Amino acid sequence: MRESRKISRPSLAGSLLLAHPALRDPNFRRAIVLMSVHNAEGAMGVVLNRPMGKRLGELNGEFALGSLASVPLFHGGPVQTEQLVLVAWQPQEDGFRLHFGVEPERAMQLAAEEGTQLRAFLGYSGWGGGQLEAELKQKTWLVADMPAGLLEGPQDAAMWRSVVSSLGEEWRLLAQEPDDLSAN
Repeated sequence: MRESRKISRPSLAGSLLLAHPALRDPNFRRAIVLMSVHNAEGAMGVVLNRPMGKRLGELNGEFALGSLASVPLFHGGPVQTEQLVLVAWQPQEDGFRLHFGVEPERAMQLAAEEGTQLRAFLGYSGWGGGQLEAELKQKTWLVADMPAGLLEGPQDAAMWRSVVSSLGEEWRLLAQEPDDLSAN
C-alpha cells in the first residue's frame, strides 16, 4: 500500500481511497472508496464500508423475487443518493476485474459466474476535475491498492480500521482512536 503523496500513476481507477483518520466530514469519516473512474474530468467511486443492513429485494419490488433480491445494499456516497449503482468484482490472477454501473440483466449474468462478488449502492462518491487532486495534496485521503480478499470479508466499520492499520504501526495507532476523542 502507498500513501497519497507517493502516487505515481495518472489514474486511481481500481485503487482505494482511505479517509485520513483526521477527516471529520460525516460523508467520508472512516470511509473506504473504491475508485472506478479517475481522469482530468473528475473521479467517481463507491464507499465500500457503509452497509445499509438491507438487501436489494427490500429496496424495490422489481427485485423482490428475482435473482438479485439477496444482493447487499450499501450507501455509495453523497452524490445522487437515490440512484442505484450495481457493481461486480471478479477475481483475476493479477487482482480483480471491476464492472461498475452494470444493468440488472448484466448483473444477473455476472452473478452466475463463479467467484463474482455483487453489491448494490445507493448513490456514489464523485469529484469534479482537479477536486480529488486538491484533496490528495491536503492529505485528506490515503491511497492504497486493493488487499487480496478484502471484498470477501465483512464490509462494515471495522473494514476501515483493518485496511488503515495494515499501512504500518503509526497508522494502526491512528486507526484505533475512538470516534469521540474526548472518550479517550
